[in-house]
Amino acid sequence: MKAKEVRDWTAEEQAQKLAEAEKELFNLRIQQAAGQLEKPDRLRTVRRDIARIKTVMNTAKAAR
Repeated sequence: MKAKEVRDWTAEEQAQKLAEAEKELFNLRIQQAAGQLEKPDRLRTVRRDIARIKTVMNTAKAAR
């Protein structure tokens, strides 16, 4: 996911994708704690996606 893609989403879509990513991160952390995580690099990717979405959302608020 690129920041340009996130900027093209509506505010509602951004909020929805953020909630989905946070839920996925939670599930990945549970899997990691249980020793069942197959793709450990996915944690990093999801964390970065969350940060990217939050950054775009904050810059949109600051621009208003």
